[in-house]
Amino acid sequence: MQAVIRGRVWKFGDNISTDLMMPGNITFGAESGQISPKETVPYCMSANRPGWYKLVQPGDILVAGVNFGKGSSRPGYLPLQALGIQAVVAESVSRLFYRNCINAGLLAVNCPGITNLVEDGCQVEIDLVAGVITKIGSDRKVSFPPLVRETPLMQILEAGGLIPYMKVYLGLSGS
Repeated sequence: MQAVIRGRVWKFGDNISTDLMMPGNITFGAESGQISPKETVPYCMSANRPGWYKLVQPGDILVAGVNFGKGSSRPGYLPLQALGIQAVVAESVSRLFYRNCINAGLLAVNCPGITNLVEDGCQVEIDLVAGVITKIGSDRKVSFPPLVRETPLMQILEAGGLIPYMKVYLGLSGS
């Protein structure tokens, strides 16, 4: 994971549940291996933004309001990763969804004030080490707790998720 990332913003509101990211009618197929993460993409956010998946480009950044990822423990991060979303930044991310993202190698950031900074389509730069998000083309910024390089959180992200981290940093092998 790079210390500074840039991307185009897709902005969502408050209380976006994992049900919106991965509706129940496809969840069981994905968990059982009957449907791949790529096949979940057309359903991602389809209830509140139909066709959104067709507009997303790899490297885009999802920004949301409070309580993003609320709800069940379903793997809502799977379609986001399959779409190529490189980061989720929200006013607040639900604890379980946050941990699931990190364990899967998807950057999730709690950043109060982010929804006042951005709108759909704008570009942002996220400096993980400094803990600053800048709206590109302006001098407007918001802060979040910086991610320290030598911590397991950052190392998990750099490794691509918890399992690759365990293999690399803890010397574990196998699947």
